[in-house]
Amino acid sequence: MNKRVSFDKDTTWERELGVEQINLRFNIITILVYAIGIILIAQLFNLQIVNGESYREQSNTRLSRVVKIDSSRGSILDRSGNELAGIRAENNVELIKTNISDEELNNCILKLVNLLNEQQVSYKDTFPININPFEFTISDEELENWKTKYKIEEDATAEEAFYEFKSKYKITNENVEEVRKIISIRYLITTTGYSATKSITIATDVNDTVVAQINERNSEFPGISIETKSVRTYNNGTLAAHVIGYTRTISDEEYQERKDTYEMDDIIGKTGIEYLFEDYLKGTSGEKQIEMSVDGTITGEYSTKDAIAGSDVVLTIDANLQKVTEEALANCVEKIKAGGFAETYDARGGAAVVMDVNTGDVLSMASYPSYEPQWFVGTLETDKWNYMNDAKTHPLLNKAIQGTYEPGSIFKMITAIAGLETGAITTKEKINDTGVYRKYGLQMKCWYYTSYHRGHGYVNVTQALQHSCNYFFYETGDRTGIDAIARYALHFGLGKKTGIELPSEQSGTLAQRTDGWGPGDTLNASIGQGDNSFTPIQIAKYISSIANGGTVVEPSIVKTILKPDGTEVLKEEIENYVNEKLGIDDSDDGIEINPENIQIAREGMRMATSEAGGTAYSIFKNFDIEVAGKTGSAEAGVDENQKDVVNAWFVCFAPFENPEVAVVVMIENGGHGNYAAEVARDVLNQYFGMNETASIEENLTAIPYTEQIR
Repeated sequence: MNKRVSFDKDTTWERELGVEQINLRFNIITILVYAIGIILIAQLFNLQIVNGESYREQSNTRLSRVVKIDSSRGSILDRSGNELAGIRAENNVELIKTNISDEELNNCILKLVNLLNEQQVSYKDTFPININPFEFTISDEELENWKTKYKIEEDATAEEAFYEFKSKYKITNENVEEVRKIISIRYLITTTGYSATKSITIATDVNDTVVAQINERNSEFPGISIETKSVRTYNNGTLAAHVIGYTRTISDEEYQERKDTYEMDDIIGKTGIEYLFEDYLKGTSGEKQIEMSVDGTITGEYSTKDAIAGSDVVLTIDANLQKVTEEALANCVEKIKAGGFAETYDARGGAAVVMDVNTGDVLSMASYPSYEPQWFVGTLETDKWNYMNDAKTHPLLNKAIQGTYEPGSIFKMITAIAGLETGAITTKEKINDTGVYRKYGLQMKCWYYTSYHRGHGYVNVTQALQHSCNYFFYETGDRTGIDAIARYALHFGLGKKTGIELPSEQSGTLAQRTDGWGPGDTLNASIGQGDNSFTPIQIAKYISSIANGGTVVEPSIVKTILKPDGTEVLKEEIENYVNEKLGIDDSDDGIEINPENIQIAREGMRMATSEAGGTAYSIFKNFDIEVAGKTGSAEAGVDENQKDVVNAWFVCFAPFENPEVAVVVMIENGGHGNYAAEVARDVLNQYFGMNETASIEENLTAIPYTEQIR
């Protein structure tokens, strides 16, 4: 059944009213659109017709360019806020392309070069022709390519080529020296390129007089301006060089990866903290707009984007302790080379690490020989580059984290702990060292037998550590087995990266069961030889963990990062950043060690330095603080003259009862571990603030230990 829909009169009236309102709104919008259009047309008429000629004249006589404002790179500080790497302002002379004739440009260049010469300021000059006499400054092979590139006749002399460039650049001066000055900059323009928006740098780090002259005589130097940049400075020589690293101009490869945030001439961290924390140190560049007339006269400038300074990276190292560590290491290496001990060895360098045993903080880290990061600022001199690339001493290598070395006898605490933990030995058991360990058809000599033709006799585990008895640890290692020894070595961080906040850390190698493994391999591994090869930072982690009672520490060299506003970056953020950069895995092996067994290792180390007969007793017998230590002398093959290379190790912690600090010293081909102990002694003197002359008696006439693998 259909229903009829009907509307009353009120409803019809409301509908008509709604339609009228819609029409009204449409009319209003239409009127507004027409009005805006008329206004725009009128303004356009005013710009193009009424005032068009005036505006065109202004436009043709004015140039505008955007210039980058360098951000201030963050500083690198020691734990007390002392500056290890900072910045300073550098004024550079730059040239931009302007609408002037060749004659005007040449005159401008001549005035500029004369000003720089008067102030004894060097400028970029790569033109390969000298005058008085005329001669080329490049090799014959380079010269052939150069002539082809610049369309110079193949048989043209240096003088003929010189005058071709004079003609090319439309230089009218007759004075040859003046012509040479002008060509030098014109050639730089040709080879580098510039435009109305891209400048070229003519001279860097100019003095205040040059700055004042160019600013005051701006009209005489069209297109030339002074740009102030922040420059990295390292004012402490070699101090912490391998930790800090250095900066250089970004490479093509780096630029391609980072072109969104870097420009071709930017400075970037290359090694060390400078490299790893580049993202925090760099900051964000700003921009400014420079207005100038077509003849190059600057008429105004203003900032369009503020630069944001980089963050400061605060390290855990102490600058004073770092200085003493570096000096002590260098002195010891040179003393060994000069025969200052009982024997002379061709010591090639070394490394030292000082660590807080309770936190893992690195208080100092030294590598010798070293270099100065400041050498990389500006032009790197050839002789310094050759020195740093010495294939024998490797000054650029941070030996503390990049060098891997056989540990020798400093590994014996691992074997002792593994033996005690597995029940292979007990604290009371004594093993009779007869001098030669005979088993499996092998004859393995104790170092003591080599020197004195007899063994140590009956010794327990602490005495074996005190005297560094190879025989005892051959037997312990044989009973324990390589699998258990390797498991406990890994637990203490040997043979794997520590995750310290520095690039290029090496993993080293840990002796482990492989195909063809035999009992002789286990015997060698048990005294730190064979396939064992570790970095000094790994050894510092291991010794610190024994010193504090068995808690495995995580080495760190970064204390905090301070943002430009003074606030600190969250510790968790830093850890995540570093782990991502370095690819560190912090998995737990679940091993728990009996504290009594750790104490046995600690006691054996104490006896080595504090009781007569200990391998480092002569160095620490009159020391004011009780030190626990261990020497190590590890065979490391032969040198280029087929002579045995024996790396010297000394590790220790102090004070014995309440340990605070661990010291690890390694000297390449240092001969004997007790030689390296001198470095640790000097470091502990600095750390505890003792008077060395009053508390130390150095005995240089002591009979040396002949410890091939001890």
